[in-house]
Amino acid sequence: MTTTDADGSQAAHPRFAEALRERGLDELTGRIRRFPDATRTAAEAAAAVGCELSQICKSLIFAADGVPVLVLMDGASRVDLERVREELGAGKVTRARADVVRETTGYAIGGVPPFGHRTRTRVLADRSLLAHDLVWAAAGNPHAVFPIAPEDLVAHAGATLVDVRERTA
Repeated sequence: MTTTDADGSQAAHPRFAEALRERGLDELTGRIRRFPDATRTAAEAAAAVGCELSQICKSLIFAADGVPVLVLMDGASRVDLERVREELGAGKVTRARADVVRETTGYAIGGVPPFGHRTRTRVLADRSLLAHDLVWAAAGNPHAVFPIAPEDLVAHAGATLVDVRERTA
C-alpha cells in the first residue's frame, strides 16, 4: 500500500522538497510516493514501487582520497571502486562511513537523494541509468521515492556520466 501526501510536502525530507522547488521541479513533489515499509535498499524500493531493480537509482557516497564523492548507480549493479578511482584520478577510494554520509548530504543512508545535499560534492552517474525511460530515487528519507527521467536526474544532480559499474563475468 502506498500513500502520497496531497502536496507531497510530508512525503519528502524538507531539505529535498526545497531542492525540488529551487530547481523548478515542483511537479515532482506531487509524484513522491511514501510507503509504510522502508525503501532503504534498492530491492525494498523496487518491490514497493513495483519496478525492475535496475530502475532504482542508488545514491552512494564514497571517499576519494578522503574527499566525499556521490555515485549514482542503478539498483541491480555494484560500483567498481577501482573504476571510480581511475575516473577521479584518486589514490584510494573507499565507501564513506555513515557519519560522513550524513555530514556530507544531510541525510541518513537509505534515504540519500541524488541532489539537494547539505554540501556540494562531485557527482558521477553510471551510464546504466540511461537504459530506462524512468528511474526511482530516494526523496530524502527511507520511506519515500520519486520518479524522474534519467537524463533529468543526471542534469539536476550535476553529474558526469561514467562507466563505473562492476563488470559481470
